[in-house]
Amino acid sequence: MADEKLQHYALGDLIEYYQKGNGEVPVEDFLLTLNPKLRAKAYSDIMLLKRLGINIRAPYSAPINGDKYKGLFELRTKFSSDITRIFYFLFDKNKFVLLHGFVKKSDRPPERELDRALTYKLDYERRCQDE
Repeated sequence: MADEKLQHYALGDLIEYYQKGNGEVPVEDFLLTLNPKLRAKAYSDIMLLKRLGINIRAPYSAPINGDKYKGLFELRTKFSSDITRIFYFLFDKNKFVLLHGFVKKSDRPPERELDRALTYKLDYERRCQDE
């Protein structure tokens, strides 16, 4: 399955995967790197986000602290001893945009991972304004 693109038809309009200008989809690429059980759990948590929307709370989701990252959230997935985070934000009050994912190895998300998610968020917002 690593060479296949994941099917997102079931997610509907409420969840969107950020796509870079070159066509790459960072969250999709990230999910393909996970072992099948962790990937299934991550998809389950994405579907929970879709179902609960803005009412999703800890331990599944949390806002990122700091003014610099205002509006960014993390979707928290834990399976066995593996922990992943998928950064996302709410766009236009009705769409969650999944930006970037990584395997968590420390208590706090690395700043480079946060900055990457912020860059993708700003790019998405800019491109939506240009349309």
